[in-house]
Formats: sequence, C-alpha cells, structure tokens
Amino acid sequence: MLAKAVRPADRIRAWLTVIDSAGQAMADLDDAFPQALADAGADPRLLAPLRLRLSRRALLVLGSLPRARREAAEAARLAALAGDRRTELLALSCQARAEALMGHQDAEHTLARALAEPQGPQDQQLACAPDGPGHTRFRMLLADDRLEEARAAGAALVRLAERRGAVPSRILSLRGLAETELRAGRCAPALDLAHRSLRLARDAGVGEGPALRLAALAEASGGGVARALSLAREAVHRAQEDGDLLHLARNLSVLGHARLVGGDPEGAVLALRRVREMERAQGVADPARGRRQGDLAEALVRTGGLDEAREVVESTRAPAIRLGRVGALAVLQRAEAQLTAARGDLDAAAAALRAAAARLRALGHRIEEGRAELALSQVELRRGDIPAARTALDAAAHVFRRARARTWLERVSAELAAVEPEYGAYVRTAAPGSGPGAGPPPAALPPSALPSSGLPSSGLLDALAEMERRVAALVLEGATNREIAARLFISVKTVEATLTRVYRKLGIRSRVDIVRLATRWTG
Repeated sequence: MLAKAVRPADRIRAWLTVIDSAGQAMADLDDAFPQALADAGADPRLLAPLRLRLSRRALLVLGSLPRARREAAEAARLAALAGDRRTELLALSCQARAEALMGHQDAEHTLARALAEPQGPQDQQLACAPDGPGHTRFRMLLADDRLEEARAAGAALVRLAERRGAVPSRILSLRGLAETELRAGRCAPALDLAHRSLRLARDAGVGEGPALRLAALAEASGGGVARALSLAREAVHRAQEDGDLLHLARNLSVLGHARLVGGDPEGAVLALRRVREMERAQGVADPARGRRQGDLAEALVRTGGLDEAREVVESTRAPAIRLGRVGALAVLQRAEAQLTAARGDLDAAAAALRAAAARLRALGHRIEEGRAELALSQVELRRGDIPAARTALDAAAHVFRRARARTWLERVSAELAAVEPEYGAYVRTAAPGSGPGAGPPPAALPPSALPSSGLPSSGLLDALAEMERRVAALVLEGATNREIAARLFISVKTVEATLTRVYRKLGIRSRVDIVRLATRWTG
C-alpha cells in the first residue's frame, strides 16, 4: 500500500492503517513514526492524527504521561486548525485522560472542551469510542467516587456500543461497567460483565490484556483466587510481550492484589513495589487509580516492612488530599490503622478502622468496607475483646455475603473458626444475664447443614416453615425488615414475629447469627 501511494494524504492514510493495526504492540513501530512525520510535512490536516498516535505511543511504549499530554495537546491544536473535529475531540480526550492520571488541575477543563456544544452527529458517534470523551468522563467519575453516576454512564456506554456493533467499544464498555459494579460490591454482575468482555476480546483478538486484568480483579473478590492469579499472570505476560508499559503496571497491580487476597503478602509486595516504581517513572500521581498503594502498605505491614509502609501511606496521602480522593484516603486510613496495630497501639488502630469502615460504607465501597471490618476483628482479638471481634466478623460477613464476595467470605470463615473457641469460652464464663453471656452461644451446625442457598438443611431446614425460609433467605441478602415486608407483601410486625421463630428454631439470637452460620459453613 505504501509503495504504491504517491500523494502525501494517501501515504498518511496507509501509515495510520499500519500503526492502528499494531494495537497495543506499538513498540515495534519505532521506525514508522519518523517516516510518517516526514511524509506529513507541515500540513496540520496530516500531522494531527499522527500526533494523536504519538500521544498513545508515549503512554504505552515510553510510559511518559507528560509527553503523552504534550502530544495530545498538539494534536488537538493542529486538528482545530484543519477543521478536523473528530481528531480534535479524540485528542482532547487523550489529553484529559493523561492530565487526570497526572493529577493535573486542567483535566476537568480539557474534558469539558471535548464535551462542549455543539455536538453534531459525528461527535455522537465518538461517544462510545475507546479513546473518546464518553469513556474519559466515565473514568473520571469512577476516580471521584461518584459510583452511581459512573454506573449510569457505564451502562449507557454499553447500550450505545451494542447498538453500534463496535466490538472494541463493547469490550471496553463492558469492562468499565464491571469495574464499577465491583467497586460498589456487586460481585456477581461484575464477574458476568468481566467475562463477557474477555470472551469478546478473545473472539475478536483485540483488547485481551485489559479484559484479562478486569476478569482477574473480579475473580479475586467474587470468584476464586486461583483463577484470579492465572488470569493476572496471563495479562502481565501479554503486556510484557507487547512492550506496553502502561498496562504492564496495571496488570501487575492486579497480580499483587490477587496475591494479597490469596495470603501471599511477600509476592504481593514484589509486584506492587514494582508497580509503584513504574508509575513514579510514568508520572502517575492520582491515588484513586486502582488503590494499589493501600494494598502495598497492607502487604508491607504483614511482611514486617513497617517503615516502608509508613512512607507509602504518607507519600500517597498528600496527593489524595489535594485531589479530594475521599475513597483513596479511607483505604489509606485502613492500611495506616494496620500499621498502627503492628506498632502496638491497638486502641488507636481499632478507632481508626471503625472510622475507615464508616467512611467506606458512606461512599458505597462495600468490599473495602468489609475489609476494614475484617481488619478490625483481628485488632479486637489482639486486644482480648472477644465479643467485639465477633461483632466485627459478623459485620464483615454481612457485607461480603450481600456483595457475593466469595473469596472474602472464605477469609471470614477461617477467622470465625479461629475465634469460635475463644468466644465459646467467653460465653461460658461471662456473667449470666448481661452482654454476650446472656444466653448460650449460637448452635454449631455441621458443614452439611447448609446448602447452596445459605440456609440450614436436613432436620434444621425441616423445622422452618416456608415463610420462615423466605424471610431468612432475604436476611442473608442483607434486606431490612421493611424491605422484606415489601417484597413478601406482609407487615413489618409479621416479619419480626417470623424472625423470632427462626431464631428460636435455629438456637440463635439475632439476624447476624443467620449470616454468621451460613458464612461459616458455605464459604
């Protein structure tokens, strides 16, 4: 094609075809850009799309956000001179994305320029394009902890991409919506969306690396750690093969997260420390991107690297405050509380974890909230406050069960097994008629007593009437008494009376014990 092309415009179109066909593997095109720029000469109409590709290359191959920003800004300027609206909007979107990652104050303003009126038919076609303003806006909403707005924007991008039939846009939109669902603690839809994105990516042969990363992240909370590790390793391998530094750092962060969830803090430190070094070199300054600093600090605490953990927390806090990243600050607070506990101040650690859990709950970050409750239970156990440890574990179990976070439920089950003997001893020796010692501990059920629904089976299940089973099932979903009444078309008083019968028949005292029993034995 290039050999036959004589006119500069024809040659640039051929160069763009060659460059775009490389996808994320742009490291092999180092010789292409100088020749293409020479063919473009000083014509802004020809230079603008090339500068846009150079911006993407700066991200993927060079790992330089400042250079990516400069190239995108130049592409936008040239496109405006040439009257090339499509390239101008894509360039402004790339510029805004680079600025957001850098924590640059102009990111919102640049994106507003891309979304400004008038928006013609061609502009609307770019709404769900992988590098378009729609996806950039979605990412910025997610970073701002505006989860419901991000969810609505992500769902709209999925619908638009499916209507247009654009496979790369469908892959990206499904992936983005999956990440939003995961942050909001909806693991089942997150897993489904992530694997739909991965299947599409594998079938089309495009965007597999990022799709693998999101599938691994979803598996790490809602599926299985072994699958998460396998998918994350494949994602890392693909990024290394492509020479893609941007996605290599992101994929390594998910590998580190999966290792931490799987009980390998040493392996997590190795991966996440490398991510931190790479992102520093790239110029990434926004701590809301992936929250890996919190994971790194936690892994360092577990491995005894307390001084390094302190440095990670302190160096991340400043940009988080400057950018108003409330969610990132709450995750850092959880990690810092674990550091405080490791240094021996258990009272301060417990107070900080309660505060972190409350902040994360208010933001809607359910998995992160459950992790704070789980960490609190460990601190309370060290303080010797067995009832408080059990209360925190019950809270974590409630959050993770409602989120369908299977891997975290397994962690809670293990913690419950460790706490149970001490709690039983506490109950037996506590003063009768007061606190947790007011009655016998909840009945211990054999593992076979709980089926996949999470409700007791065998003789215990037979003891529950149909309405009692339905009410208990909704308790496991986290529904309030009022919500249960509305869904079953009964009164709140009937719900309360039904639950009283359930407690009596199962030998327990509260709705959290229903969750605790199901969590303990189903994993």
